Amino acid sequence: MNVLAIDIGGTHVKILATGQKERREFESGSTLTPAMMVAGVQKLADDWRYDAVSIGYPGPVLRNRPVAEPHNLAKGWVGFDFD
Repeated sequence: MNVLAIDIGGTHVKILATGQKERREFESGSTLTPAMMVAGVQKLADDWRYDAVSIGYPGPVLRNRPVAEPHNLAKGWVGFDFD
């Protein structure tokens, strides 16, 4: 199984997939919404193949969902449909 790992940070979103040698990244920050994050990841990982996604989120998560908005990103993370 190939996994796409996503690390959502306050200054960059970093991604790496199973079998890839170098991570890819784009800038995040106070204007990054979850929809922008998804679009950025899809663009950067367009030529990678993966079966599952793992997301590192900068805030509390309960039952696989964010339960609080991150302080360093735009609003909209709580309740966003990541599927």
